[in-house]
This record gives sequence, structure tokens and C-alpha cells, in this order.
Amino acid sequence: MTETIKQPWGLSVFGAGSVRVEPQLVRVRLTVDVLEPTPDRAFREAGAAVSRLRETLRRHGIPDASVSGSRLKLASEYDGYGADRKFLGYRCRASYAVETEALDGLQQLVVDAVDAGAHHVEEVKFDVRDKPALRDEARRRAVAAARRKAEVYMEAAGVSLGAVVHIQDVDSESYEFRQYRGHGGGGGASAGDLAPGMVEVSAGVVLGFALAD
Repeated sequence: MTETIKQPWGLSVFGAGSVRVEPQLVRVRLTVDVLEPTPDRAFREAGAAVSRLRETLRRHGIPDASVSGSRLKLASEYDGYGADRKFLGYRCRASYAVETEALDGLQQLVVDAVDAGAHHVEEVKFDVRDKPALRDEARRRAVAAARRKAEVYMEAAGVSLGAVVHIQDVDSESYEFRQYRGHGGGGGASAGDLAPGMVEVSAGVVLGFALAD
């Protein structure tokens, strides 16, 4: 079966661009999680763990303004289902997002936080401060990548590239972006060759070009 273009109008190409920089900060999500036989004991133990955690963070030079947390949440905990379900106690949880620029002390921070009562380390994410500016540069590189690809197609087809008639932003966090990159979308490197410890900011764009007369 031969596919045809029902409404030919020009050339549409995808371009991806990336900027990689050293991380400037890290965000760690910690969770206090205790299970006790009574609600008051669950609240008491969780509250004590939260106090120890807060004090540990302060000792690491992290101000309270850099710590965002949730209130203590209490829920009944069971094991099994139906007639075999067994009551285990009351689970009390509170999660905290911690931000710090002291990257060299991250390992010790996590160790001390766990010792203080942060029972779960949910996420460790490196980031940068001026991400909008880096995203703008990634967009410029995406446009340049799309244009280079279009020029190759035009040269191979023996025609001239016309004006840009369509620009479509492709969210770098979207499934559409991953689809484009998975089909050789061009411009950026694959996720597998990222340098350790680097933060990558990506952007994607679809450009539509007219064909010059």
C-alpha cells in the first residue's frame, strides 16, 4: 500500500535542543512514617521525629524557609483483605521537601536525616537556579537543529527552502517529545549519554517551511 500526502504544502521538521550545566542546588523529599498501636502514640512519635529532623536540617545550615512540609496525617493500617484482614495500628506520616546548595554535604545530610527519623528518602533531584534562561537557549538550539534538518532534506530533494510558515512548541516533559526523540528527532543527545552530575534542560519545536519557487 502506498501512502500519499493528501494536502501537500511544504516541509515539517522537528528539532530538539539541550543545554547541560553543573547542578547548583538539590531538592530532597523526606518522609517521616511511624506505625503505632494508638493514635496518640502515633502522633507523639511522629512529632518527635519531625522535631529531630528539623533540628538536624538546621545543623546543616538549612533555614526553615528552605523546608516545605505537610501536616501530620493519620490513617488506620491493615494487612490482608476480607475476613483475613488484620488491624496493624495507626500510621502517621509527614513529608518534607528540602532545598540546599550545599551539594558536597548531601550524603551526610541524607544520613543524618534518616538517623533523625526521616524513614523514607522519596526523591533526590538536582537542579539549577536560572532554568528559564537555559530553556530559552535550548529553544534556540532546537530551532537551529530543525533548520539544519530542513536544509538537508531540501538539498537532497533538489529544491529551495522557503519561509517559516508554522512554529509549534513541543513540551520537553510530554509524551510527544519522547516520541519525536525516539524516532531520531534530531538535535539533542539521547538520555543514555548524559554526563554524571549534569543537569539537562531540553526544548523541542516543530517548524513548517514553505518551498521556495
